Amino acid sequence: MNRTRNVAVLLYEHVDGLDFCGSFDVFATASNWGKDFNTYTVSEKPGLIHTISSFAVSPKYNFNDCPQPDVLVIPGGLGSRTEMNNEVLTSWINSTSKNTEMVLSICTGALLLAKANLLSGLKVTTNRRAMDVLAQVAPKDCEIIDDIRYIDNGKIVMSAGVTAGIDASLHVVSRILGEERAIETASRLEYTWNRQILR
Repeated sequence: MNRTRNVAVLLYEHVDGLDFCGSFDVFATASNWGKDFNTYTVSEKPGLIHTISSFAVSPKYNFNDCPQPDVLVIPGGLGSRTEMNNEVLTSWINSTSKNTEMVLSICTGALLLAKANLLSGLKVTTNRRAMDVLAQVAPKDCEIIDDIRYIDNGKIVMSAGVTAGIDASLHVVSRILGEERAIETASRLEYTWNRQILR
């Protein structure tokens, strides 16, 4: 019998709204009314977070009171280029990831994983408009892959930009709960799952 897994979706100033909302809704929809996934948001500090689209979100938890996630989702957005230099945030990602089942980066969330020292030796990807930045901050032993929707490195799953994060989230659901649940979730979201994956 599957246990309920905690899915934490990280928020920070100027995060991309669709990056985190798309992934959040995949896990929430797949959760079988909360039985399989307990999905929640977390930010460094309490208070409103403003997305790059200018709407405000109130995260449920902050770094001091966040339950340990089984799946940690790191969305992208313009703010990632600033937050990748936030050592409090990248240290939290590093320490929290040690006890997770999986870490999923979406879009330029890859920059945060790079700065959190989680990408050594992996195949990595990000938004095609940020490949140059990823090349600057990723470890030299990474293999940067473009023109792919998402990459499964085992514990670390990485997606290209924006809606590719929905595809990667469905992939994570399929790994945990099976392909049938992922297909059902995509259907409920009226979304066509693109399975262009690299393993």
